[in-house]
Amino acid sequence: MSDHPIPPDHADPESGERRILSPGSPNPRREFLRSAALFTATAGALGGGLELLTRRPGGPGSAEAQGAAFTRPARPLGPYDTSEAVTPYAQATSYNNFYEFGTDKSDPARMAGSLKTRPWTVRIDGEVRKPMTVDIDTLQGWFPLEDRVYRMRCVEGWSMVMPWLGFPLAALIRRMEPTSKAKYVQFTALLDPKQFPGQRQPVLNWPYVEGLRLDEALHPLAFMAVGLDGRVLPGQNGAPLRLAVPWKYGFKSIKSVVRITLTEKQPQTTWALAAPQEYGFYANVNPAVPHPRWSQATERRIGELGRRKTLPFNGYAEQVAGLYRGMDLRRFF
Repeated sequence: MSDHPIPPDHADPESGERRILSPGSPNPRREFLRSAALFTATAGALGGGLELLTRRPGGPGSAEAQGAAFTRPARPLGPYDTSEAVTPYAQATSYNNFYEFGTDKSDPARMAGSLKTRPWTVRIDGEVRKPMTVDIDTLQGWFPLEDRVYRMRCVEGWSMVMPWLGFPLAALIRRMEPTSKAKYVQFTALLDPKQFPGQRQPVLNWPYVEGLRLDEALHPLAFMAVGLDGRVLPGQNGAPLRLAVPWKYGFKSIKSVVRITLTEKQPQTTWALAAPQEYGFYANVNPAVPHPRWSQATERRIGELGRRKTLPFNGYAEQVAGLYRGMDLRRFF
């Protein structure tokens, strides 16, 4: 599909790479996520998922699954949280774009049992002083996990409000010590057609690749999620590690990440290669710039009737507009 092949995620480690595979220091919250992730693989094989094991709200037949509002435990809003109503867990985990499982919105929830999230390693390389391959449990144990309630706007014109659990991307990047040549961050998702049946079809140029400019990646809003609504991240939502950049269209928030590479040149990203006139590298939410096939001025919030106005940068203009000062946002879409 492209004249620019995407680097495979199984390339030989560069000289000096370290492999860190042992668990980090004990952390109760991290241990919960680790245990839940292990349970997910078992329950997924049985077709029930994590809900069968935990009996948390949102399981089949629950009030939430029938459309009732889910009340989250009260907590003070953080500096990056939206105060908007959270999308019910059952809807957030059953209406998804994740083409690795299939192109229908229901495919990810139906097929996610094939994804095994343990063992799982993430390779961090490129323009960093500390390249390494790290076990996912060790990685998330490096940082205190935070709750973030973010708006999420799909390029297709629908939106949700997602209560993520994870850590700032900036914390991970700084730990790796970028070199002076680092200008961009490239993310690569897992390539495994056995686990991702959608990859058996040439819908996209697999594996899925996304990227950010380094200053975008270091912004406090850029977030690596390992959980959703206080629970382990479901497979259909990008387990065990996904990106969340709330001021950009949802396709930028790559799922099931296995490699993070700091580069000097702008990455060749999947959708920008597949349809460059429709999906730009930046993909900042901009209601004034229509998609070639539909308007972006309004959106449909999942769980609501009617449509609402879309906000510039998805409502995060005050925080992020300065990143693009002087840029033509119609040209760099």
